[in-house]
Amino acid sequence: MAATTDRAALARLTAELVECRRCPRLVAWRERVGREKVARFRAERYWARPVPGFGDPDARILLLGLAPAAHGGNRTGRVFTGDASGDFLWPALHAVGLADRPTGTRADDGLTLADAYVAAAVRCAPPANRPTIEERDACAPWLAGELALLTRVRVVVALGGFGWDAGLRVLGGMGHAVRPMPRFGHGAEAAVGPYRLLGSFHPSQQNTFTRRLTPPMLEAVLRRARELAVEPDAA
Repeated sequence: MAATTDRAALARLTAELVECRRCPRLVAWRERVGREKVARFRAERYWARPVPGFGDPDARILLLGLAPAAHGGNRTGRVFTGDASGDFLWPALHAVGLADRPTGTRADDGLTLADAYVAAAVRCAPPANRPTIEERDACAPWLAGELALLTRVRVVVALGGFGWDAGLRVLGGMGHAVRPMPRFGHGAEAAVGPYRLLGSFHPSQQNTFTRRLTPPMLEAVLRRARELAVEPDAA
């Protein structure tokens, strides 16, 4: 079994991450949204900074999303928190035993994860929820740094094609390249060095409202992740 995560090193990485200003377009947008807000959150103070990963430092499963929502993670300071995607994700994590409750509304709401860690490929909210390839690549070192410290992670669940591609690129940069590149799909699986990469449609409203992604579909992927995380060759 891998050693437990160096929590102090992870805290130092997080402190550096939240000060990042590498992408001028994203910095300008996240801060503008934090100033202008929307009516329903007018009284709240927005985080308006890069959003770090969240969860169990000794997790064997890492979930990788796209980017914080402008009025979700960019407001609350926690990934998938305070937006519709999170309202879909947390119940699924709770249903399979990876979260202690089915809701996440604020960074200080007491939600905890067990054996799971959640992060985004891009850590700042992008305009129209569409980061550029250059912004994805500029953000990649943060994910690489987290994976290097999260020594027990063996399963990466990519929430959407963007997360799938970002995960493959980061793992490739860590010396675990795969050729040909495996294709994304819901339920897709790929062996990438010591990791297993799983695909799920992103829990965006576009997917959940149209029922392209349903709770049982997401829960099935998460249960598969749990199975792989405890297999002897993935421990």
